[in-house]
Amino acid sequence: MNVSPAKENILKKIRKALTNSTPLPFPQSEGSSSVYQPSQQDLGLEFAQRFTSLQGKFVFCENHQELAAQLSLIAASNKWDKIFCKEEGLRRILAENQFTHYTHNDLASCDTAITTCEWLVARTGSIVMSAAQESGRTVSVYAPVHICIAYTSQLVYDIKDALLKAREKYSGNLPSLITFATGPSRTADIEKTLVVGIHGPKEVYVFLVDQ
Repeated sequence: MNVSPAKENILKKIRKALTNSTPLPFPQSEGSSSVYQPSQQDLGLEFAQRFTSLQGKFVFCENHQELAAQLSLIAASNKWDKIFCKEEGLRRILAENQFTHYTHNDLASCDTAITTCEWLVARTGSIVMSAAQESGRTVSVYAPVHICIAYTSQLVYDIKDALLKAREKYSGNLPSLITFATGPSRTADIEKTLVVGIHGPKEVYVFLVDQ
């Protein structure tokens, strides 16, 4: 097959280009460094500010005893009498500290669900959960009110940090689902009017325990 001089010239340029690697014009745009730099303030404070600005409700607790006391007070004031908690370790901690409000064993008809989480992302005010948790995929999104119990040791600055933690924790064998929940469920698709609780919990609480 005869190749025209013009086409042969083009092919030569392509061959030459393929044999020489081309440096990236903007190497910093390829994820080699974070776009967002950590602020100087405490991660717990930054998470609380961001989370509450997204209509989340935040409670800081110095220990498990204060956690149980604060949770009992809020449950009583909101008249929550159908509280669901699937995680045995969390149930034991709360019971040891005299929290006895949850007696409801049916997720489908509960008014409040309590879970733990994987991490808290300070920059976005997000709760990170996964399918590997004992609570499973549905508990945090099914009930009208979701209460997340977290610890200061679970705070990370950015989403990238949470994903790195996940790779380390699960040795590369990531859970089938990792969820980033940022405040209560909400949408403005209906006549551009904000509706809260449309696809998930209407209220989200984070109880952050200093540990």
